[in-house]
Amino acid sequence: MAAYPAAAAKLRGDIAKISTAALEAAVTADPTIRTRYDKVGLQLLLRDGELLVDRLATCLAGGQDLWLTEYAEWVGPIHRRRGVPLGDLATLCAGIDKTIEPDLSPDEHAAAARSLDAAAAIFTRNGRVAGDRHRRNAFLKWMYRGV
Repeated sequence: MAAYPAAAAKLRGDIAKISTAALEAAVTADPTIRTRYDKVGLQLLLRDGELLVDRLATCLAGGQDLWLTEYAEWVGPIHRRRGVPLGDLATLCAGIDKTIEPDLSPDEHAAAARSLDAAAAIFTRNGRVAGDRHRRNAFLKWMYRGV
């Protein structure tokens, strides 16, 4: 992956704006986010978005997906303690991708999308671990209620 320091500087300059727009895109994609979180929870998701954008900028500046993918591995237990489903962070990654697309060149966006997709895949995979607060299958819950 090639390094794009100019794209990283663009992202770092607009971290708050990108994070806000990404959270709005995530709420549009999954309206239940607004009902699951109170004001403080949404502010924490906004801060998580800022951290994801900062890690993404580091990935673009260095030309490696390492910083965002390792961050995605590290934050799983923290978000489980906070009661945040990791699927919401994957949705936030998709919102970031949608938000930054017009501001970056095609090559820069392809590199950013690759990093965000890798992080979203990790969030999705780790969201299957016990303790994550994602919505369970109602049929299986009913079927195994007596076991």
